[in-house]
Formats: sequence, C-alpha cells, structure tokens
Amino acid sequence: MAVNGPLKVAIIGLGHLHPRSYMPLFEAVQDTEVVAVVETDTAMRETFCADFALPGFATVDALLDIHKIDIAAIFLPHADCPAAAEACAKAGAHLMVEKPMASDVAGAARIAAAAQVAGVKTTTGYCWRLHPAAREFKRLIDSGILGQIVAAEGRCAAGRLARYIDGGSPWMLQKARSGGGPMFNLGVHWIDMFRWLLSEDVVEVSGRNVKINTEYDIEDNSLAHLRFASGTIAALDISYTVPDSFPHGRDLYLSVRGTTGVVSWAPAYEGAKDVLVVCSDHPSFAGAPRRSFEIELEPTDGYSGFMGREYVQAFADAIRSGTAAPITAEDGVAALKVVEAIYAAAEGKRWVDVAE
Repeated sequence: MAVNGPLKVAIIGLGHLHPRSYMPLFEAVQDTEVVAVVETDTAMRETFCADFALPGFATVDALLDIHKIDIAAIFLPHADCPAAAEACAKAGAHLMVEKPMASDVAGAARIAAAAQVAGVKTTTGYCWRLHPAAREFKRLIDSGILGQIVAAEGRCAAGRLARYIDGGSPWMLQKARSGGGPMFNLGVHWIDMFRWLLSEDVVEVSGRNVKINTEYDIEDNSLAHLRFASGTIAALDISYTVPDSFPHGRDLYLSVRGTTGVVSWAPAYEGAKDVLVVCSDHPSFAGAPRRSFEIELEPTDGYSGFMGREYVQAFADAIRSGTAAPITAEDGVAALKVVEAIYAAAEGKRWVDVAE
C-alpha cells in the first residue's frame, strides 16, 4: 500500500544506548518522521517525549490503538523484541529491530516468520555493510586480487560494562534478557560482515569465553574461530575490556588474507577518514604491490554517523520500492546461529557444527 508523505516511525523502547542517537538519523532522512514513542518507564518516557516533542505510550498496544505507523524501530531488551515485533507486524508496520534482534535464535526466527506472514519488511542494525570502506573491501575481494581466500581476522573491543549501567540499559549485563555478552552484542557485527564480505556461511566454530567481572552472568571477552563453507578460517576477538585511553573507546579491525594478497581496515568509526591497506601479487598491482585507499566521509550526526543514515535511508527506499532491504531478518537469524554455536563450543571445549 502506498504511503503518502514521510514514513511514520515509532520508537519502541528507550532503555537502550541507541534510541536518542537514532533521532538525528530519522531527521536526516527526509522520507522518515518519528511520530511516537513507547516506553514503560514513566520518567524515561516523559523526558524523551519532552526533549523531542513527541507523544508517548506505555505499551505497544496503546500505541497501535491510536497510531497507524509505517516503521516500528524496536530498541527493547533483546528477550522482549519478538513479542513487540509480532504485534507491530500484525498491524502492518515494517520492522527495524536493533541487532541482534532477540536473545536467541528462536526469537529472531519468530520475528522473521511474523514479518513473512504479515507481508512486511524487516531489517536489523548491521550497518557496517553500508560503510563505503566496507563496500570497497568487498569489491577488492570479489575482484580476485587476493586469490583464494585463506584466513580472516576481526577485532571489536568496545567500551566497558559500566557504559550499560551509565546508559540506562543494565539489562544488557543480564544473560536472560540480553542473550549474552560481547560476542552476542558486538561479535554479531563482524560475523555478519565476514558472511557478507566472503559471500558464504559459517559451517563450524570453536570458542572460549573469559569472565572477569563477578557481578553479572555474562562474559567480558569472547574469542572464536569460524570455518566457512570454502574452508576459510576467521579469528574473532570480541571484548568489553578496551582501555579507556583507546580512541573513541573502541578497538576495531578487519582483515582478509588470500594466496596472493591481503586487505586490512581499522575503522575510524567516529573519524572522517578511513584507510584500506592492500598488498597484492596480482598482475594488476605490478609496480605498486602495496596501496592505500583513503575514504573520507561527510560528518553526520547520530548513531554510526554516515553509515547509520545510509541504513535508515536504505530501509526507507526498500519500503517505497518494494525491494529487499540490504540487511534482512534472515541475516539476523544467521548471525545468531553462529553466536549460539560459539557459546556451545566454549561450554563444551570443542568445535561445533553451526547446523546443530
């Protein structure tokens, strides 16, 4: 059904680090307009609504009784996302569910199934795919200059446990509500990135978790090896223990190595310039086997800056055009299958088949 005017967005859930920083993204995309907020916490809801001049509701049902929304932007505790998504999909709203979508694979699959039955689109926040550096990274791999892909490496250390307490989302540190620690919340980004960069699925994993904190039931660090269908092995180092002195509080790195070349990228995240470093023995690199590709981004307010805006714009475009979103519910389910296998591998100290 055609929508006249901007797509109407409802923010569902405020006890998360991201809803406030998504507001500039929706404002920057002219085809979206936030029209309402849902949050059970009265003080949190009233403060947000006052800051952005929006009506607020205590429940999803109360919202849907009054508003016909086009997009439900869901930022609830992961365990609560499936039920809210099902209700919104049944009401005809397209779903923008913050990654990793649910606290387990079954919950993410519920969201995908509900969207399919209702005929609505679903996306989730793996916006790194939309970074121009990531697109160039994939182009270089697809061009063949790396030869046969042998190995990959990903590092994502972001913040400390305290940031979830300070940010009003302590549920992130409770496994029953969040699903797990850094691998569940952060590692999914790089799992999705490598699936997309290599155009193949993970078939087997090994993993170990390291728990330093004594207050919560999640790990602080998670390390894993992923074996892809072609035999490529990716090593992941995912953590909540980056030093405060690290730039922007994040240590990010991606690398892919083949038989004839290597591409590496340390994302700037909040910086304006990203650099891909490429070394290749491919004939097209003759005379200059080591090259750097610099990518400058325009400063953009909001969560993840430029790529965050691209994520919102791409979903709005998919809704308008009737085409598939760049990141789908099925991508969300696939990433969580890998994470659950990593946790099983860590518990059993063995390699685990993802299909199990």
